[in-house]
Amino acid sequence: MSRIKDVEVWSADLANTKPYTIAFKTVDQVRNAFVEIRLENGITGMGSGNPSEYVVGENLSQTLDALKETNLEFLIGRDIREFHQLVFDVQARFPKNPAARAALDIALHDTFTKFLNVPLVKFLGQKIKSLPTSNTIGIKNVADTVREAGEYIKAGFKILKVKLGKDLEEDIERLVKIREHHGKDVIIRIDANQGYTVQQTLDFYKRTLPLNIELIEQPLPAKAVAEMKNLPEEIRKIIAADESLISPKDAIDLVKPPKASGIFNIKLMKCGGVSQGLKIADIARLEGVDLFWGCNDESLVSITAALHAAFACDNTKYIDLDGSLDLGRDEAKGGFVLKDGIMMCSDKPGLGIERIG
Repeated sequence: MSRIKDVEVWSADLANTKPYTIAFKTVDQVRNAFVEIRLENGITGMGSGNPSEYVVGENLSQTLDALKETNLEFLIGRDIREFHQLVFDVQARFPKNPAARAALDIALHDTFTKFLNVPLVKFLGQKIKSLPTSNTIGIKNVADTVREAGEYIKAGFKILKVKLGKDLEEDIERLVKIREHHGKDVIIRIDANQGYTVQQTLDFYKRTLPLNIELIEQPLPAKAVAEMKNLPEEIRKIIAADESLISPKDAIDLVKPPKASGIFNIKLMKCGGVSQGLKIADIARLEGVDLFWGCNDESLVSITAALHAAFACDNTKYIDLDGSLDLGRDEAKGGFVLKDGIMMCSDKPGLGIERIG
């Protein structure tokens, strides 16, 4: 009764109610791949994937090709109690498809912990009960930035992540105006999405010191790790490596002295799921690096998985798991609990999600 009976794969456009621009693209639709694993005893578990081709070189068509029925036959008839071997096999079989690996990895974690009748975070070892998530403002003019910041603050969010990286002068003006209009109690994080040079990063840091910016996510190009390591230590401490951090191997390279950043941004869609995210987290913990869990535009299925992984790590200091909040629809319900900008895991088995329809 613990064997895998079948695996269903499908895709869906979840729609984006707030299209936005970042340094290298505009996002106006949200297509995700979904996986559902069914055991012989009727238990099901879900996973989802949404790759960022610019970051990992995988698009959704490639994700779905990897998840073809013939490629998943190795799972049929396998015992879910072989959980760790199943996760290993998934990672080994799809080396070039992190979103496909993530969808399967998440589905296996959900299925196995439903089989055990425990929440995933409890199975992993819960260290954190709740944290506030940031809500993200894309690149837009100053007036629209201030207006959208006010909407999020009114909705209960105390942390804003502002996308920058196209125009340094306008970037700084947008942050100044947020502070002027919304006060010092709002926490501001920024994400330059690889949009700055070394000199622009130095200028940005110096000129925004009075604004008390909490962290600076990936200011330099992904491959500019050596340049990141040469930045002053006071700046590196508040830099969160994102596009430079795809895999556990990247994590090792980033922590080799001098550390390139004091913060790691872990995304399940980059690394290939919960199992790989936790490997990056372990490397970070050993080297005194804080964790910042992020996301793409994703179903609440994978957002919830990231939250459970984040709360199993005592070095998690930040979360930016707002990727499902502006979706027009989803393929599942339940999952995380959100109140006044604060996220919590539910006490239901697995991810605490149910498929819709």
